Amino acid sequence: MSSTRPTAAAADLTTRARIREAAIRRFAADGMDAPLRAIAADASASPALILHHFGSRAGLREACDEHVLAQIRANKASVLAPGGAAVMLAQFAEIEGYSHLVGYILRGLQSGGALAARLVDQLAAGAEDYLHEAEEAGTVSASRDPAARARLITEQALGALLLQLPGRGEVLDIAELPTLLRTYADRMILPLLELYTEPLLTDSTRLDAYLSTLHLPLHNQRSPHV
Repeated sequence: MSSTRPTAAAADLTTRARIREAAIRRFAADGMDAPLRAIAADASASPALILHHFGSRAGLREACDEHVLAQIRANKASVLAPGGAAVMLAQFAEIEGYSHLVGYILRGLQSGGALAARLVDQLAAGAEDYLHEAEEAGTVSASRDPAARARLITEQALGALLLQLPGRGEVLDIAELPTLLRTYADRMILPLLELYTEPLLTDSTRLDAYLSTLHLPLHNQRSPHV
């Protein structure tokens, strides 16, 4: 009879994941300068065990970034896939469950510097990828400049969220963040979907005038498909 006890490797992965999740929540609550000893206490581990799994604070931060970005990309891609309306409603119904991911991203931005810039770059790159997949699936219109569109959507979303949170150095109450996120989502979902679905401008004269100044190659001046 085979044993059901976890192997050492599996337990190691479980410990790594537990530390990573604790770090994401602690960074979201206290900012990116949160001490390793606090993360260790949250994860029922030790600072030495954190260093064993991640090598350094920078290694832990990188692992957290990768995990959070992967979660965001997967969620966005599923909403923009065919049949994504039902997925969108399901995610909205459980939006409080994403609060620690949102808190982590925004604390990362508040920390500033090269790491924050890299985080925005990674978010924009992920947006470009899932928008391209949605274009291929026929659920999103094409863009004359996909990278610029992805960057704009990313920066607008992050900027709007930043306005909802405490300033850098202030404690972010994780217990209150789900309510804050729900209130914010209830306020912005309708106008956001309306803006992305129904053009704000009723004709293309402004776009045409601007494009005429760019002297783009003809293949870049085509109208995006619907």
